[in-house]
Amino acid sequence: MKNIIIFGAPGSGKGTYSDEIVAKYEMGHISTGDVLRGEIKNGTELGKIAKGFIDNGQLIPDELMIDILANTYDALPQGKGVIFDGFPRTIAQAEALKKMLSERGHDMGMMIELVVDEETLMARLLNRAIEQGRADDNEETIKKRFEVYHNQTAPLADWFENEGLRHTFNWKGSKDLMLEEIFAAIEAENK
Repeated sequence: MKNIIIFGAPGSGKGTYSDEIVAKYEMGHISTGDVLRGEIKNGTELGKIAKGFIDNGQLIPDELMIDILANTYDALPQGKGVIFDGFPRTIAQAEALKKMLSERGHDMGMMIELVVDEETLMARLLNRAIEQGRADDNEETIKKRFEVYHNQTAPLADWFENEGLRHTFNWKGSKDLMLEEIFAAIEAENK
């Protein structure tokens, strides 16, 4: 199974669709958000540094994230493929991830881009804040995260296009319809 990078704005469903893909194909899953929240919860030095960036709606420095991801990736069973959820977010991170995987004889596989309008994203994130008690999901921070996404992350879609890895899925109002299309693309890539 090829590795998958799941890509989209905050609230686009990266975690939700990753969970579905992992369940169907028994892949590994690296969610940078979960990894970072674990570090913060455990009060590690990395967690304290990361919290400062997250609380200000900023991205974690690249070197720090690549080191964390390499350790997490190496700990997963090999051969089943891994979903990278929430990383890379910049062209520099994509190039660093490509290099890290190449050093292990692996490649990125494919990128699944989830496209959802901002009004829907804001509603989802504010609802998630209520349901999960996430302090990083308030309207002011969400607006900062959208701005960071548009300025730093969205241009990465073209990088994936140039690498021949980009598969775009536009929100259709139904998770099941999206999953059907995503599963078909994964299966076509893995023939």
